[in-house]
This record gives sequence, C-alpha cells and structure tokens, in this order.
Amino acid sequence: MSWLTNYVRPKIRALVQRDDVPDNLWQQCPACEQMIFHRELEAALNVCTHCGHHMRLPALKRLEVLFDDGNYDRIELPKVTADPLRFRDRKRYGDRLKESRAATGNDDALIVAFGKMGGRGTVVAAFDFRFMGGSMGMAVGRGLIAAARHAVLKNAPLIAIPASGGARMQEGILSLMQMPRTVLAVDEVREAGLPFIVVLTDPTTGGVTASFAMLGDIALAEPGAVIGFAGARVIQETIREKLPQGFQRAEYLRDHGMVDRVVHRHQIRDELIRLNDLLMNPRAGKNVVPLGESGKRRKSGKPAVAEADEQDRNEERPAAE
Repeated sequence: MSWLTNYVRPKIRALVQRDDVPDNLWQQCPACEQMIFHRELEAALNVCTHCGHHMRLPALKRLEVLFDDGNYDRIELPKVTADPLRFRDRKRYGDRLKESRAATGNDDALIVAFGKMGGRGTVVAAFDFRFMGGSMGMAVGRGLIAAARHAVLKNAPLIAIPASGGARMQEGILSLMQMPRTVLAVDEVREAGLPFIVVLTDPTTGGVTASFAMLGDIALAEPGAVIGFAGARVIQETIREKLPQGFQRAEYLRDHGMVDRVVHRHQIRDELIRLNDLLMNPRAGKNVVPLGESGKRRKSGKPAVAEADEQDRNEERPAAE
C-alpha cells in the first residue's frame, strides 16, 4: 500500500494536475460580490456583468478604448523636481515615487495623448489612480497646461478624465498651487474657442474637484462614481446631520445640476464623438430668423419681430360672433 501511496499516486497527480495555475483568474465584484472570470471582466471594460458596477479602469486601457483603433501618440510632459520639499512620513517621498513608477511604468499620475476620435484629432488627459491615488502635484499641473497648449496648437478638443484623491500632500503648498494653474489651462482652451469636456470617474475628489474637474463645458460621469471635495464622513461629522442616500455619487450630482449626464462606460466613446461634432461644428446662422429693426423685412413690409407681435395679438383677440 505504501508503494501505491508514495510512488504511483504522485506520478498520476503530476500528469493530470498543473502547479502553475495563477491565482488571479477570478475577481470579485465589490458591489454584488459575484465572481467574474478575468477575461470576461476585461472584455466588459471592468464593468460587472452581473450588476453593472463600474470598477476602476487603468488609464492606458481607457485611452486604447477611446481612440480610433486604439492608436494614439503620447505627449511628452515637462519634467519637474522629484522631491522639492524633501518630504518624509512613513517613507521618503522619493521612494514612493520610485515604487509608483515601477508599478505603473509612468512618470507621474497624468497621461496625455493625442489621436483620432471619430476621425477628429483630440487631446485626452487621463489620470492613473494607481500612481499615488492619482494625486495632483507639480507634474500633473504642468501636464495639464501642456495638454491645453497642445490642444490649441492642433485646434483640437481637450478631454480630461480625472480619477484622483486630490492634491498631493507630499508637495504641500506647491501641490495647492496647481489648482489655479489648471484653471488657467482651461482658460487657454476656451480663449481659443475649443471644447473642454470632463469625464468624471471614480473617485474624483479634493483639489481636483475644486479646480479644473468642475469647469468642463460639458460634464459627463460614469455610473456610481464618487465625486466631491471632502469625504462624506467628514461632512456628516461637521454638519451633524445624516447625509441623503447616494450622496456624492454621480447620479446624485446629476439630479442636483452639477453633472450633465451619467453615461455607461461602453457608451462614453460614442457620446464624446457626438459632443465633439456638435461643439466643433456650430450651425450658427443656418435657420436664424433676423430680429429687430435692423433685420430684413418680410413680404408684409414689417420686421420679423413686429409681424410676430401682431400675430400674437390676433390669436389672443376673441373671435367675432
């Protein structure tokens, strides 16, 4: 019996079993707690196939989905001082930067790309939440300015996709200075008459929300995304009142006028293409009726406004018996 147990059985197991099976083939949805096969989840763009919960999507994957055929060129961003304040908490800030760069392959939390979207050249500035929570430091501020100027240079719309915990505390006041700088970047795009669209993803909080993220000509959001400045717990403890259900979620902000539309991740590309076409191709003057005394006179010899007023008076006058 020992011969069968010690020799034959291990040989059979070695033939039919694999020891190199990875342990990340399945992922659990944080909302409904269902297990999803990794290939199925990747095909669904990290959207739960059971409940529709939108999980976080890596920035590079998002860019691949948005641009035509997944083709785009990354824009080189300005270099900044790595650790201007020599900051240290539990770790040195310089060490945290090295770890994030090794884990993500990016220099910082912002990726700026240019490519065709629906056949139209478009600049996209996307945040990578894996890089220190997508926090905004000097590199992100200068990166957004570079994105705005590239959009002006290419006469292209600018789309920002924030996913951030706010300003980067390791850079102190220097990170807070990026808030007005990003506002100036948005102003450069607007002065050139170009669209600035924001796609709010989970999470968009802190100084990012308090600056460029809420300045879009049109603000879209993914379903269920957390959007706000301070955390819900901090607000509740400050005002000493129970917050409404769904507070700081995308749907709540839409219902209260801070977000224009909540769009499913699978439909965002088509929505952005449609919005770019509407904003870049205004049809001003096509079917406009001239108003005022300076306008052209109709066959009646009266200005359009006067003719319309007379028509309204006739409609309000009671019919003759």
